[in-house]
Amino acid sequence: MPILDTRVPAVLLRIDRNPFHHGTLGAVRSLGRAGVEVHLVADSEGSPVRRSRFVCAMHPPPPPGSSTAEIAAVLRRVAARVSRPAVLVPMDDASALAVSRLGEELAAGYLLPKQPGALAERVADKAELAAVCKSVGVPHPVTLIPDSPAQAAAAARRLGLPLVAKWSRPWLVPAGTGLRSTVVVRSAQEARALYSRTEEAGSRLLLQAFLPPGPDRDWFFHGYVDRCGVTHGGGPGRKHRAWPRGAGLTVVGRWTPNPQLQDLVERLTEILGYRGIFDLDFRRDAAAGRYHLLDFNPRPGAQFRLFEDGAGLDVVRAQHLDLTHRPLPTPVPLPGRAFVVENYAPFGALRPRSAGRELAWHAVDDRAPGRAMWGLWARHVPLRLAQRAGRLVRGPAAADPDGTADTDGAAKAYGTVVGPPREASRTVVGPPREAARTVVGPPRKAAGTVVRAPRVTAAAVERAIRADPTVVRPRGEPVPRKDPRSAQVPTALAALPSGSLAHSPADEEKASSC
Repeated sequence: MPILDTRVPAVLLRIDRNPFHHGTLGAVRSLGRAGVEVHLVADSEGSPVRRSRFVCAMHPPPPPGSSTAEIAAVLRRVAARVSRPAVLVPMDDASALAVSRLGEELAAGYLLPKQPGALAERVADKAELAAVCKSVGVPHPVTLIPDSPAQAAAAARRLGLPLVAKWSRPWLVPAGTGLRSTVVVRSAQEARALYSRTEEAGSRLLLQAFLPPGPDRDWFFHGYVDRCGVTHGGGPGRKHRAWPRGAGLTVVGRWTPNPQLQDLVERLTEILGYRGIFDLDFRRDAAAGRYHLLDFNPRPGAQFRLFEDGAGLDVVRAQHLDLTHRPLPTPVPLPGRAFVVENYAPFGALRPRSAGRELAWHAVDDRAPGRAMWGLWARHVPLRLAQRAGRLVRGPAAADPDGTADTDGAAKAYGTVVGPPREASRTVVGPPREAARTVVGPPRKAAGTVVRAPRVTAAAVERAIRADPTVVRPRGEPVPRKDPRSAQVPTALAALPSGSLAHSPADEEKASSC
C-alpha cells in the first residue's frame, strides 16, 4: 500500500440520501486503511456506512436540492471543525458539480484538483456530453433534443423504436415525481408524454438511438488524472451483471484489459484537459465494434474498489497522494480481479473467496457495515415488493399513467425499461441462501424488529407474476439448489445489530475520539 500523508485528513461529501451507496463505504475504507482521518458529510440516519470503524466523524449534509451557497456554508462549517486543510472527495453528481463551482471559495480549507473552467459540469450534463464527444471524435449514440411535444414524437420516428430518453441533468430530477433519469421509450406517444414533464424534471429531454445490450457490450473505465495529465488508479472493466438486468449499476464486474478502450479514454481526457477522478460508462456497438460513451461522471464510481492494483493504489488514494505532493507508485495491474455487490448478487458472494475478489459490504476488518446493511435490506425489500404488487392491483393506468414511474430508484444507465424493476422478484430478502424461494409476502423479522408492510394478497402476487415475465428465470437456467457453502454467508445476518439504526447525536461527537 502506498504511504499517504496521514497528517492530511479527507472529507467525503454525498448529498444523495441513498443508504445503500456502497461506493461511499469503499472510499471510507480505502482512506481509513491507509491511516487517513476520514470525515463523512452524508446522511447518517439508517446508513450502514456510519458503522464503519474507519469513520472518524459524521457531519450533517446539505439537504437535497440545496443551492451552491448552502453547500458552501456546510463545507465551511466542516472545515472549521476539521481545523486543517483536507482532501475533499465528492461522491455523487450534485456534490461533484457544487465543488467544481466552489473551487476558489473552498481553497482555504480544502485540497482540490485544478479543473479547467466548467468542464465537470459540461461532461456531466448529458446534452453537453453529446456535443463534447462530437467535438473530440469520441463515438456517442445519435442524440436529438426536441423543443416541443410534436418534435419529441417526430424524433422518435426518426431515430426508430425503441429509443432511449434521458434528462440532461439527472441530479435535478426531484424525488417522488415518478420520473427516472433514463428510460427506454417504445412509442412516439411515450416520447410526447415525457416531453410534457420537462419543467418538472428541471432539465432538457434527450432522445437517443438505442444500442442493444448483450454479452461483452457494457464496459466502464475508472481513473484519476494527476496534475501532469497522467491517469492512475483505475482501468477498463466489464460489466458481467447489472441491476436492473441489462442496465443500471454494476453488481458483478471484472477488471478486463482493453487497449482500444484505454487509448480512447486517455485521448479524451488529454484533449479535454480533465483533472481529478472520473467514471465513464460505455456500450460497444457489436456491428461496428466501436465503444460509445454513454456517461461521464466527474467523481468516483460506486465500484471503484475493483481497481485497487498490486501496489495498493485506487482512485481516492491516488487523489490524496497527488494533492499532498506524494509520489504515486508505478501501477501494477491485476486483470481478472472481480467486484461483487452482495445484496444484489448474493450467489456471486457465495462462491469461494479469492484474493482477486472484493465484496462491496463485507470486510473481515470492518464487519459492522455489512451486518447493518443486511438488517436494513431485510426491511427494505419486502416494502418495495409490496409497493410493486400494490401498483399492479390498482392497475397500470392508475399507478403510472405515463409509464415513467421511478420504480427502482437506481437505474442510471442505458437500457432501463419503463415499468417495474426487472430483478425485483429475485432479490434476496434475508440470508442469500433463501434467494431461490423468496416470495412476495409478509416481511421477515430482522434483529428482533417486526416490519409491517401493506397487505399483499395471493391474487396480487399472481397478477405480478403474469404481468412481468422477467419474474421467471431465463430459459435453461436451473433453479439453484441449496449450496452447502451458504452456511458461510448468514453470519452477517445472524449477527445483526440490535436496536435502531436511527441517527444518534453521538455520531456528531465521534470526532472527539480521533
